[in-house]
Amino acid sequence: MTILQPAPAETTPIDPAVQADIDKFRDVLDQHLAGEIDDDVFRVFRLTNGIYGQRQGGTNQMVRVKVPYGSMTPAQLDMIGHLVESYSRGWGHITTRQNIQFHYVQLSQIPDVMQLLASVGLTTREACGDTIRNVQGCHLAGACPHEHLDITPWAEAAYRHFVRNPLGQRLPRKFKINFSGCETDCGQAMFNDAGVIATTRALPDGTTEAGFRIYIAGGLGTTPHPALALEEFTPKEELLPTIESILRVFDQTGNRENKLRARMKWVVEQLGFDETKRRILRTRRFLLASSSWPGGLPAEVEILGDAPAGIGAAADVTPIGQGTPVSIGGASPYERWSRSSVVRGIANGQVSAYAWARLGDITAAQFHALADIQREFDADVRLTHRQNVIYRGLDESDLPEFHRRLLEIDMAEAGAELVRDVVSCPGADTCNLAVTQSRGLAKAIGDKLEEEGLSEIGGLRINISGCPNSCGHHHTADIGFFGAERRVNGRSAPGYQMLLGGYVGQEQIWFGQKALRLPAKNAAEAAVRIVRRFADERSAGQPFRSWLDAAGGPSALADELRDLDHFPSFEDDPSFYTDYEETGPYEVEVGESECAT
Repeated sequence: MTILQPAPAETTPIDPAVQADIDKFRDVLDQHLAGEIDDDVFRVFRLTNGIYGQRQGGTNQMVRVKVPYGSMTPAQLDMIGHLVESYSRGWGHITTRQNIQFHYVQLSQIPDVMQLLASVGLTTREACGDTIRNVQGCHLAGACPHEHLDITPWAEAAYRHFVRNPLGQRLPRKFKINFSGCETDCGQAMFNDAGVIATTRALPDGTTEAGFRIYIAGGLGTTPHPALALEEFTPKEELLPTIESILRVFDQTGNRENKLRARMKWVVEQLGFDETKRRILRTRRFLLASSSWPGGLPAEVEILGDAPAGIGAAADVTPIGQGTPVSIGGASPYERWSRSSVVRGIANGQVSAYAWARLGDITAAQFHALADIQREFDADVRLTHRQNVIYRGLDESDLPEFHRRLLEIDMAEAGAELVRDVVSCPGADTCNLAVTQSRGLAKAIGDKLEEEGLSEIGGLRINISGCPNSCGHHHTADIGFFGAERRVNGRSAPGYQMLLGGYVGQEQIWFGQKALRLPAKNAAEAAVRIVRRFADERSAGQPFRSWLDAAGGPSALADELRDLDHFPSFEDDPSFYTDYEETGPYEVEVGESECAT
């Protein structure tokens, strides 16, 4: 029997709306267990409350915790540590949408878990289901030398306006909102239903006005679609009305009969972009008449302010964004970490520093240690979409001791967010839709890069999904993989499709192009060969896409890897027919989708 540890004592008053959610969940769960509410109805209710069924079935549940724009407090980190230790399997996972999720929670324990989350200001509400998902934001917002605005209060205002909003409870499909503070787009607004990028425009009197450029209908999945600019410039006062208008048009026109064609990108395909834009702007024009009109400056912005961090005088400004060449030099581990995992250059001279979470996983002990470190350095903490943790508001003099503390908990690897930082979805470990163990491949690639001395190559990203749905964002990486079943020699075998050349940044997005299919066992070798050749051939500062074009493109590189697309017979090498971290022959077990991403 599991012995539950006492919960952390550092709590806050619970929001009445959150308490109402929890009380309702207890009541509905009791009715479901008594046979008064059928499985289909309870499933929709459960998902809307952020509770997702697992591949393992039965009463095993995944709990997805909504973390708006990735912002965490020490009490919240401590509480997650307590929950994964007491109710899960000892560790939690940062998702590519800045959530935290953990698995194997028993259904009967969910209300207690929700209650404990609420005691530190966290909720699972609308983290899953056909709702407005976690509002993402650049993890450097307010601490970036390149930003036009600090989007933090704007993301907070969007989260508060839309959570439990009647407009977003039973949408045709999920709806995703993302904020970036500048065109570098570290928040990755370019593949969201509503992507917001801060910008400026020159006024006739010679002054400059800060505002936003809003993109719509971006998406990944099996049919990726680039986000499209709704208008050149959206004033601050019209930001939330514009997002609400996009949501209203989606609610009115999204396909409710076919979930596979129900996202905002399919609305644009059905209506055309010009008609979609016309409806959104017309809705916004008359939104003033609605009781939900959210115009003007939100209270969050009035209270917190949104001034950009600014650039320090004679500052050593750290370049950021995908494709940024980073040199990880230095004689000591500290020097390499300081050069590759610290962001410098804002006006007040403070710095930000990454703590690396391998595969996005954090143990209970690490959660508690991260909370202690945050308290000790009085830092602001955000989760990143590449599944790491970043501490902001540090002084340069703090860094040696901060690094030492990270070393103690195995989170001080140099080059967080670079090539060693392979991103993966949970894969067939827990997901109903995954056909491969994507986490196993991510570990294999990381290990092989370390062995080959290639793990600290800058300007390169690797992402993996366990199926074509792109929860691991494989479309956007320099090197991407998604899992696929292979039928060879009369047997099923785990395989991957490799993609090359994905990119998000500078208000542009390119989706990776298919290169070749590979046995799962050979995918790590294929990745390492490409990384090695890129490291050997690129010119100083050359981005991967430019090098890829010069090398002949994905098809030319695929030709050089054809020897890896080979399955020996089962008798000659049965390991090709067993997936990573599995002990028996590979079998495809795909369950009913519960809309995991």
